Amino acid sequence: MADSTGDDSYRGPATLSLPAAAPSASLRELAVQVDLRGYFQPIDGRYHWHGRIAAHEELTAAVASGRATGTLTTPHGSALCEVAEPDPWNRYRITGASTPPFPTAFASPPSSATPHATAASPAPFLPTHTRIAVIGSGFGGLGAGIRLRENGITDFVILERASSVGGTWRDNTYPGCACDVPSHLYSFSFAPNPSWSRSFSRQPEIRAYLEDIADRYALRRHLRFDTEVLEARWDSARALWRLTTSRGTFTAGILISATGPLADPALPDIPGLTDFPGQVFHSARWNHDFDLTGKRVALVGTGASAIQIIPEIQPLVGHLTLFQRTPAWVLPRRDRRVSAVEHWLYKHVPPTQKLARFGIYAARESTVGAFAKRPGLLRATQRLARRNMTKRIKAPELRAALTPDYVMGCKRILLSNTYYPALAAPNVSVVASGLAEVDGNTLISKDGAVAQDIDAVILATGFHTIDMPIADHIHGLGGVTLAESWQGDMRALRGTNVSGFPNLCLVIGPNTGLGHNSMVHIIESQLNYIVDYIKALDRLGVAALDPRPDAQKTWCDEIERRLAPSVWNTGGCASWYLNAAGRNPTLWPASTIRFRRVTRSVDVAEYHRLPFPARTSAPTTAGARVPAPTPVSPSSASPAPAATPSRGTSS
Repeated sequence: MADSTGDDSYRGPATLSLPAAAPSASLRELAVQVDLRGYFQPIDGRYHWHGRIAAHEELTAAVASGRATGTLTTPHGSALCEVAEPDPWNRYRITGASTPPFPTAFASPPSSATPHATAASPAPFLPTHTRIAVIGSGFGGLGAGIRLRENGITDFVILERASSVGGTWRDNTYPGCACDVPSHLYSFSFAPNPSWSRSFSRQPEIRAYLEDIADRYALRRHLRFDTEVLEARWDSARALWRLTTSRGTFTAGILISATGPLADPALPDIPGLTDFPGQVFHSARWNHDFDLTGKRVALVGTGASAIQIIPEIQPLVGHLTLFQRTPAWVLPRRDRRVSAVEHWLYKHVPPTQKLARFGIYAARESTVGAFAKRPGLLRATQRLARRNMTKRIKAPELRAALTPDYVMGCKRILLSNTYYPALAAPNVSVVASGLAEVDGNTLISKDGAVAQDIDAVILATGFHTIDMPIADHIHGLGGVTLAESWQGDMRALRGTNVSGFPNLCLVIGPNTGLGHNSMVHIIESQLNYIVDYIKALDRLGVAALDPRPDAQKTWCDEIERRLAPSVWNTGGCASWYLNAAGRNPTLWPASTIRFRRVTRSVDVAEYHRLPFPARTSAPTTAGARVPAPTPVSPSSASPAPAATPSRGTSS
C-alpha cells in the first residue's frame, strides 16, 4: 500500500528501470520498495529528492558497490535517478534533481507560476508514437512547431518541463530583465509584433509575444506541459527514438532538441556557499518573496543579467557588494519608447516595420568583419566605451577596477545607461576579484577582500552554454550519450546534426551562437534546414539520416579555421564562449547571410542512410493514445519492508 506521508515524500512500491548490460538488450525493471523525500532548492531552481531502496537481491547483483543511473516510476510519475552507496543492510541510496516521482508542494519552480501558466491546459495524454518530438517551448521549439505546420506536418508534440511556454523568457524574471537586441530584430520575421512598446523589449513583453504566437499559430494542441524528458534513447532495431518523460513513455521518429543554451543556471563551486545562513538564489530563479529593502546584498558576476539587476536593486538595498571576476565593456543603450505614430504605421503599413527591421539587421551585420576577421577595427568602439565610463565614473580607483584588459568583443559587449551610475552610488562596493569562499555571513574574495554581515547572495553566474545538460539524457547508437560522444567538446554538422545520433536535430547547436546579431535569425535558418532534412527522409524513403563522421569533421575544421583570427579567440579573455580545452564550440564565425546559405538545404552526401527495419514500414500513430504515467501495481512490488531513508543532503 503506497503511503504519501506529506507534500514532499513518498513511501511504497515503485519500479526501477536500469540500463541493460548489453546495448541490444531490454531494460532491467525491478519491483522495489522505496522511502523518498525532497525539497526545492532556490539556488539552482530545481527540486532535489533522495531516499533509500529496501534490500533487493537483483539490485545488489546489478549495482554491487558501484553506482547506476536509471528511471524510478511510482504511481505518481517517473524521474531520472542515481542509485549508489548501499548501507550495511544493502539498502541503496537513491537521488535525483528533477521533477520528482511523487507529489510535492512545488509542482513547478516558482518562476513558472505566472498568469500564463494556466492559459491553456495540455492534453492529458501522450501519444504512443509521434512522427516528431520537440523538446522545449522557447523561440526554438515554438518556431519548429510553426515551420512544421506550415509544411503540412501536424504529427508532432512539443514537450515542455514547465507549465507554460517562453523558455528563458519565462524563467528569467529578475528586476530589469530585458533583451539587448532591438525588439524588431528579436522576433520572428514571419510573425512581426507591431505593438512593441520600446526599442529594447522587457521580459514580460517578450514572454507575452511567445504566448501570442503559440495561440496565433495553433500550437496549443501540440504542447505537453509539465513533461520533462528524462531520457531519449535511439532504438536501432526499430529506427526510432524511445522517450521516457516525467509523464510516461512513447516513441518518435525524429527528435528536435530546442532546449537552448540559457535553460540551466551555472552554479559556482564555492566552498561554504551551501552553508550560507541567509538567502542564496540564481538570477534565473529569482526569489520574489524575499524583500531586499535595507539588506546587505552580495552579487556575484558582471554579465548581461548583472548589469540589469544592479541598477534596479541598488536604490533598495542597504549595501550592495559586487564580486567582479572580470570587468565588461559597456556601451550606452539607445533605448526609447516607440511612438504612437510608429505603432500606427507598423500596424497599418506593415512594410514600414519590415524596413525598420532590415535597417537594424544591416547595421548589426556590418560589424561581423571586425568580430570575425579584423579585431583591430573594434578599437574605435572601445574608445567610445572608455568615454562612456569616464563620463559616468569619476573616481579613478573605480574606473581602473572597471576597465577591461582585453579587446572589446572578446566577451559579450554589454549595453546600459544605468550600470555605471549605480556602481558609483555610496551604498555600492566593487570587489575586483571573484568570490573564493563563504564563511557564515562573511564572503571572501580571491584577493582576500572581505564582505561581512551579508543577508543575501545573488548569483548572476550565467548558464550551461558549453556542455548542454540535455546531452546527458540523449543516447545514440550503441547507447552512447551525447555528452559521452562530445567529451566536453560539442561538435555538430552544420550546427544541427551529430554523427552517431540519427534523426536528432539541435536548434542552437554547436557553433551557431552570435556575438553581433540576433539569434532569431540563426534559429529561422536552422528550422529551414530541419524542414528540408525531414523532406529528404521522405524523398529518399529512408528511416533516418546519420551524419558521416568525415563530413562532420570537415565542417568543424572549417569552423575552427574561421575562428582562428576572431576576437573571440584572440582577444585575450576567458569567456563562456570557450570550453576547458580553449576551443570555441559556441559561436558562428561568419555572417548570418552565410549561415542562411549553408543551411538552405540538406546535402544527403554528408549522411549515412538508415533504411526502415525489415518487414516493417514507417510507424503510424492512427490516433492511438495512452494515459501517462503508467501506474505501478502494488501487487507486483517486492514484499520486502520499506527502507528507512537517510536524512543526508543530495547534490
